[in-house]
Amino acid sequence: MSHVTIIRVLKTSIVLGICLIITGHTLIISNGFNEQFGINGIIASAACIAVGILLSLPTKIYLTILLMEAEKRYTRSHTNE
Repeated sequence: MSHVTIIRVLKTSIVLGICLIITGHTLIISNGFNEQFGINGIIASAACIAVGILLSLPTKIYLTILLMEAEKRYTRSHTNE
């Protein structure tokens, strides 16, 4: 996979993870959802949050890649002087 493709996949994973976390949280705090589905609704909401957290883990990897690229640019610009 190319560098651009990896970054695109990481960005998509981050956005999808954050959306799932927000969705799961919204479902847990809504009274109608919990009353209608009971314990299964709570489990589904918690599962959304858990999967969202797993998908948002690549944020650390993505930020590390960005910092490494910034450090490369900084090193190149200061070694040429």
